[in-house]
Amino acid sequence: MRMRKKKHGAERIEACAELLIRDVASLKEGFGGLFDKDRPVHLEIGCGKGNFAVGMAKKYPEVNLIAMEKVPDVCCIALEKAMASKEERQNDNLRFLIGDARTLEENVLPHSLDCIYLNFSDPWPKSGHAKRRLTHRSFLEIYKKLLKPGGLLRFKTDNAGLFDFSLEEFEAFGARVIWQTRNLHATEKNADNVMTEYEKNFSDRGTPICSAWVTFSAEGEN
Repeated sequence: MRMRKKKHGAERIEACAELLIRDVASLKEGFGGLFDKDRPVHLEIGCGKGNFAVGMAKKYPEVNLIAMEKVPDVCCIALEKAMASKEERQNDNLRFLIGDARTLEENVLPHSLDCIYLNFSDPWPKSGHAKRRLTHRSFLEIYKKLLKPGGLLRFKTDNAGLFDFSLEEFEAFGARVIWQTRNLHATEKNADNVMTEYEKNFSDRGTPICSAWVTFSAEGEN
């Protein structure tokens, strides 16, 4: 996501420090002490301006959510949104992480996540950029190592080309697509769906949303 540099961005992020994970390497030891209670931990990669993360934390208080964003100025907006809505959340179940998805494998305890969300990731449409797509098999290898056995990867996009590519990658990697649709908002699962900023804009324009839920076999299984 590109955006103009935020004025006083560092100071604004600092003002939201209670929701920010500073010691990323500590996640290698697990999530104890990060949240007020031990709950299933979900991770959103590429949280953007935070609508999904804030909405999920409020709607699902039984889940601890980590929202990851690579661009600090974007995460600044998400952090401020989360701070402003703090009193609306039943539990202290939302934290933010500024970083790149490629670093997750080295910084997060293996098989510690119950769910990973990829919402409207950059499609990187040029064929030479395929390895940058967050559903490329190199990233799937990371997700498989981080998810608990039976853990879920939930993927949403408005880009049909990226969706087709992703389904091919899932199959080639040996992942199992347990549910998929090319029109999420017309399915029964939409009742529990929390929309991102992009998703709402696309939906308002009548653009169908593609979605897939994916699981990975345990190590040593076919």
